[in-house]
Amino acid sequence: MISEVLYMNGYGLYVWSSFAFTLSCFCILYLVIKLQLIKEQKKFKVRFESLEADKIEIAKTQETYKEILTTSSASKI
Repeated sequence: MISEVLYMNGYGLYVWSSFAFTLSCFCILYLVIKLQLIKEQKKFKVRFESLEADKIEIAKTQETYKEILTTSSASKI
């Protein structure tokens, strides 16, 4: 029974290798995007922390800042 599922009438090698290739590509893509996100978050933090107090208040009212904060706080949960 299990050998029939694995063999799939002679197409098992193609199906399972395609499945493994697709899964590995998705995992690699996820890791690359995750690393880029961490890198961009660090750059944002460094740039934002060096601002003066009045510029910080202006930045907090901007829509981009709010989006970044909600995204970064949601990823920590």
